[in-house]
Amino acid sequence: MKHVIIGAGPSGVIAAETLRKLDSTSSIIMIGDEPENPYSRMALPYYLIDRIDEAGTYLRKESSHFSDKKIDVIQDWVSSIDVKAKSLTLKHDDDINFDKLLIATGSHAIRPPIEGMDLPGIHSCWTLEDARNIVEKAKPGANVILMGAGFIGCIILEALASRKVNLTVIEMGDRMVPRMMDQTAGNLIKDWCLQKGVSVHTSTRIEAIEKGSGDALKIKLDNGDVLDADLVITATGVAANIQFLQGSGIETDFGVLVNDRLQSNISDIYAAGDVCQGKDFSTGEYSVQAIQPTAADHGRIAAMNMAGRDTAHQGCINMNVLDTMGLISSSYGLWMGVDGGESVQLCDKERYRYLNLQFEGDVLVGAQALGLTQHVGVLRGLIQTKLKLGKWKDHLLKDPTRIMEAYLANTQAIGHNAGVI
Repeated sequence: MKHVIIGAGPSGVIAAETLRKLDSTSSIIMIGDEPENPYSRMALPYYLIDRIDEAGTYLRKESSHFSDKKIDVIQDWVSSIDVKAKSLTLKHDDDINFDKLLIATGSHAIRPPIEGMDLPGIHSCWTLEDARNIVEKAKPGANVILMGAGFIGCIILEALASRKVNLTVIEMGDRMVPRMMDQTAGNLIKDWCLQKGVSVHTSTRIEAIEKGSGDALKIKLDNGDVLDADLVITATGVAANIQFLQGSGIETDFGVLVNDRLQSNISDIYAAGDVCQGKDFSTGEYSVQAIQPTAADHGRIAAMNMAGRDTAHQGCINMNVLDTMGLISSSYGLWMGVDGGESVQLCDKERYRYLNLQFEGDVLVGAQALGLTQHVGVLRGLIQTKLKLGKWKDHLLKDPTRIMEAYLANTQAIGHNAGVI
């Protein structure tokens, strides 16, 4: 059996290792399109603040890790797939045949259609090469514009601030991390950043970027302001790497369409990670969840099915945990609520504390927390298990901080002894 994996990120690496655990004899080939060893994009902020070197971003630290496991790693681009011949066309090397194929090609950073985006000094922060370019420009005192205050942007934000640059964040949404936090929480994060010396403009767009004097750039905003910048970093979203699949017969939408075995419409071809349009645990619908926990989960389950261990994917919870200059925020599941559901919010703006619970019937289906980390695992557990809270839902609607009590009462049957039911 010959297993081929396109993609050397977390999903591809975990899939390769899982395949080897399940099958000691088959051939395993992992193809990555970057010149470095397989690395984690989530480690790039630590590289930006000099907490780790480039080797510190590598997913596996031992140089012989993959060879020891008899996993062949090829650095090349896959330009096309012939599903009938079961072969891959590489940009620089000979074609590769496969028996089972995993597409784990991840995603790429999106550049908005703004005039001047091709000028020097404008970078994403998605690859090690991007990070090298940012380190070179983001010197203390440099004027840096961060375009986008979503999840990725806010991860980069803290690293940039620690480099002592003059940082300005431009976000077109009406709050920070709009796909993760509601109006209250998103604006509390904004206030926190302003307090820490970061300039944040929400409900603001960049209309054009022009060349200034020397290497400087002029940033024109839709409110008429013009900002000077030595460096512009774009963090305006990502899209799945599915371009090379055009005409292959593999069905795609926003990502590769799969069933609950992470199998595409072609029986021996699977998908995992950012490129996979997999099942959402909360909604039952199929969508792209470009987060590392989902990538890891996909890689493991896809590999099990490739190895003949029939395993259903139950769906991944939409989960984000973010550290913004010391302020921890998190969101889980259907944090925006459901039609006909009930909710409760608790907010202490002075202390940057916020808790939001969303219910469908007596089941917790979503949650947000800001500045509260003690029970975030319990929130995720309640959502993932769909535990019926019974009368405890009414207690939480009155005091959402009693989430641990609710969990214990319903999992260990201690509610009556505690005298609260």
